[in-house]
Order: sequence, then structure tokens, then C-alpha cells
Amino acid sequence: MRSTLLAVAALAFLRIVVGLHFFLEGSSHLRDPEWSSAGFRKAAVGPLAESLRAGLPQTGDWSGTLGGSSSRPASELSDAWKKSIVAAWKKRLEQRVQAVALTAEQQASADSQLKIATQELDDFLAPLDEELADYSLQVQRLATMDREPTSAGIPYARQRVAKKRRELSAQATGWMNDAAAIGEKLEGEWDRQIASELSPSERLQLSNEFRQTSLWKIDRFVSWSLATIGICLVLGILTKFNAMGGVFFLTSVILAQPFWVVGAQPTYDQWVEMAALLVIAALPAGGWSGLDYFLSAWCPWCRNNNVCSN
Repeated sequence: MRSTLLAVAALAFLRIVVGLHFFLEGSSHLRDPEWSSAGFRKAAVGPLAESLRAGLPQTGDWSGTLGGSSSRPASELSDAWKKSIVAAWKKRLEQRVQAVALTAEQQASADSQLKIATQELDDFLAPLDEELADYSLQVQRLATMDREPTSAGIPYARQRVAKKRRELSAQATGWMNDAAAIGEKLEGEWDRQIASELSPSERLQLSNEFRQTSLWKIDRFVSWSLATIGICLVLGILTKFNAMGGVFFLTSVILAQPFWVVGAQPTYDQWVEMAALLVIAALPAGGWSGLDYFLSAWCPWCRNNNVCSN
């Protein structure tokens, strides 16, 4: 009997500790407006790497121009990237005009600010001609290396490809961040111009609309999911269901850094926590030590489908 009580107490303690970790991680992401999964996605390797990186925000059409493995001249690709950035700025201005009708004077001021930002972008790119040309050449070489059979079969070759990809990614991120800073300055000027026409709640709503990219929405969903899974595990609500939800999330993290791929980051913590969640889902922790005990008493569906307790 003592060992049974000890086992129940140990499982309850395990469930609460893991639940607290999930809840604290999710809630910290929700409290931090600057948090993003972009860093995690950029560092992904293995079979999920391409799909995770595909959802990353970029300044202009980087992947379709300088970031692609096109054989077009670097000057042409650079010009195409610049045009894609300016086109994105114009679209942002159109969105603001749709939200708030500007006077002729305000529209002229916004257009003038756009021209100034475009000139700043030209000045930023002008000294980078040689660097961008070299970068474009390196991207083409990397694509060729990646297609070679040895890059997949020889550990050293895989490591070299992974290292080069990280170097090029860091270089591209720096350029995109600098270009994005020009755009943020421009949009800040536009927002200050529009602010006088909106109430505080309308300004907040407009700001949220502009920041809600697809990645932002995915990050919010994941953060709320982590917080919900965590609090449900702490309280012992639908323990099996939430434990398996945690398992699926940790599986996605592990698959983004598979240990058999050279250059993958360690995922020992995720393996340990996933094993703990599998134990929680398989053994009667919820029915004995959480609110599932009461749910199973009045919820026939939970009891008959073995969701709340064993």
C-alpha cells in the first residue's frame, strides 16, 4: 500500500512539475511582445528544416532574389530585391490609407517620406555591390554542394554544408535587418501622421493588424497551447489528452534537431520530458491526484472513453 501511495504521489509530482514548465514557457512567450520562433526555425536541420524556414518573415522577396540559387547577375538580383522592398512599403501605405482617409497634404507628405526611404535604401545598397555579388555566388555554390551525393552520405561534407548555410544565413539576416530598419523608420513616420486621426483604441487595433503576420499568429497559437497544456497538467484536467499534446509538441522540436544530422543542437531535455509525458499519459495519475477524479464521476463520456482516468 505504501508503494502504491508513493507511486501516485511521484506521478502527481511529475505531472505538476512538467505542467509548470509548459505553463511558464507559454506564458513567458505571451508576455514578451518581442518573442518569436524565428531563431528556432532558422537553426532547424533535418527533414523539417525547409518547411520551418519557409515560414520565416523576410525583408522583401529575399528568397526569390538574392537568397535564391538563380544564375542571374547579382546586380539584377539586387535591383529586384530593392524593388520588392519598396513594393512592400507601398502596400503598407495603401493599408494605412484604407484604414484612415488621408488629406491631399497628408498623402503628399507620405509619398515624400517614401521617396526619402527609397533613397536611403539606394544609399545602403550602393557600397554592397561586391559583397552581394560574392554572396550570390556562394549561394549558387552551396546549392551545387547540397545536390552532390557526397553531401548526404559523408558526415564531413554534411557538416561543411551546414556550416556554410549558417554563415550565409547570418550574413543575409544582417542585410535584411538593416533594410528593415529603414522601413520601420518610414512606417513610424506614417503612424505618427495617422495617429492624430485615430482614438487610442483604434491606434492599438491598427498596430496589431500590421504586426499579425502568419508567423506571429502561429507563435501565439503555440504559446497559448503550451500555457493551456501546462495549466491543465498542473490541475489534472484531461491529463491523458494534454500529456499527448505535449508529446506531439516535443516531437516537433526533436524532429527540427534530429540527433542523426550533423550540426544538430542537443535535445536531451526534450527527450527526457517527452518520456515523462508518456508515463503520465499511460499511468493513472490524473484519476487519482487531479481534477479528473471529479470529472470522471459526473462525465460519462470521459469515463466511458477512458480520457480522464484509467
